[in-house]
Amino acid sequence: MAISQERKNDLIAEYKTHDNDTGSPEVQIAILTEQINELNDHLRTHKKDHHSRRGLLKMVGKRRNLLTYLRKKDVTRYRTLINKLGLRR
Repeated sequence: MAISQERKNDLIAEYKTHDNDTGSPEVQIAILTEQINELNDHLRTHKKDHHSRRGLLKMVGKRRNLLTYLRKKDVTRYRTLINKLGLRR
C-alpha cells in the first residue's frame, strides 16, 4: 500500500521549491495526497479494514494541518498547490 520510492522521488522532483528540497510543505502534502489516494482505493475493496482506515484518517488530519500552515504562511503557494493537486473541488 505504500508508494514506491521511484514515485516518491517523482513527486519530490515535481513539487520541490529548491534543489535540495525534500521536506517543504508542498512536498509533504503531495506525498500525503498520493498515499491517501492509494488508501482510498484499498478501502473501496476492503471495507472492513479498520486499521488502515485509522491510518487514513491520521494522514488526512496531518495533510489538513500542513495545508493550514501553508495557507497562513503564503496564500499564493497554497492556492497553486491545491489547484495542482486538485484538492478543494
